[in-house]
Amino acid sequence: MNEAEFNQLADELMFSIEESIDDSGADIDYENSAGMLTITCDINGSQIILSRQPAMAEIWLAARSGGFHFKLDEGQWKNTVSGKLLSTMLTEACLAQSTEEVSFCF
Repeated sequence: MNEAEFNQLADELMFSIEESIDDSGADIDYENSAGMLTITCDINGSQIILSRQPAMAEIWLAARSGGFHFKLDEGQWKNTVSGKLLSTMLTEACLAQSTEEVSFCF
């Protein structure tokens, strides 16, 4: 996959995450700027940050639980170490940091 293809997939991913947050009704805000999606939990101000890394074709997730790297594998964003899905880990991070359940489907 070239950089343009990666950026298109990353844009679609970020948009899907934003829609999931909007649809959930959770007290969670987000800001998408310069390839980085910052999710802010209103209850305590903590943040979850997703950033794209085009050179490595990865999405990086930073949360209180740690930092994680994800690569597209068979159409799913998977943790490069554990193989766990980004959607699952992002749901867990939102629940842990905001006590709000957001279901991510991408």
